Amino acid sequence: MTRWDDRAAVPLFHTVEGAGQRTLLLVHGEACDSHDWAPQIDAFAARHRLIIPDLPGHGRSSPASHGHTPRDFADDLAGLLATTGEGPVVAVGHSAGAVIASVLAVERPDLVEAVIAVSPRYGMDAGRAAARAAAVGVPRPAEAIARLLAEDEGPPTGPAADWLPAWRRRRALGTADDVVTRTVAGLYDAQNGPVVRPACEPYLRRRTCPVLTVCSRASLEARGVGPGWDRSVSPHPYSACVVHDAAGHWPHQQRPEDFNDLVLDWTAGLPTPGTGRQGRLSAGQFPVIGRN
Repeated sequence: MTRWDDRAAVPLFHTVEGAGQRTLLLVHGEACDSHDWAPQIDAFAARHRLIIPDLPGHGRSSPASHGHTPRDFADDLAGLLATTGEGPVVAVGHSAGAVIASVLAVERPDLVEAVIAVSPRYGMDAGRAAARAAAVGVPRPAEAIARLLAEDEGPPTGPAADWLPAWRRRRALGTADDVVTRTVAGLYDAQNGPVVRPACEPYLRRRTCPVLTVCSRASLEARGVGPGWDRSVSPHPYSACVVHDAAGHWPHQQRPEDFNDLVLDWTAGLPTPGTGRQGRLSAGQFPVIGRN
């Protein structure tokens, strides 16, 4: 990974909320922004310090002059943590953000205590990844990504089901076309990216920290993996994969109370650094698959 001090800094819009024993870094997905985490902020900030950025070219952050690969974005987050003096953090990432959080954990393990991967994009075979990348190779990439994200939506559920789809669509349409094209191309790069199977598998196993994966069965089907695959690339004994049927690609928005309880339970049980103690997961209403 490129060292932060070897490259020009990319100012990231971010907020810092709450206080507590741990710091959570909340990383949104492609063609999204930090508003994604609105249903989590109050609940998480009551126990933890939160850093909530917009990635380059997303939300209120300026576009990047460098590349738009997960490694580039992870570098930007490493730089943000350097400026805030935070770390190690629990890196919570959704969709492409889960890929970026995982890259940060692999390349800068000193900065990441644990990863929470929500509907991660990694684990696709080459055909699925190529089809996803090709879908935005059109004259209006922002409209294409809005359609793709709508297909990921899953069944309407939760208190905001009436308006969330329209909100997500309009936000995707507000992302610059070149940012969409470059971000999606970098994400699904079969040669250099950490997303496509089987090359991503040994890379993801380099995450030595605990990893909690939260996804739907539809997400597993879209990636072409079984319920045990995420656990197989998360070697730490406290890692777990929670699979649910009642939400689509955005479980943190569609079932926020259940999601928040799950994350807070899991972070409360994280191993204490230096003690060798293993945590204990209480999964609330979600079924847990592949837990040690």
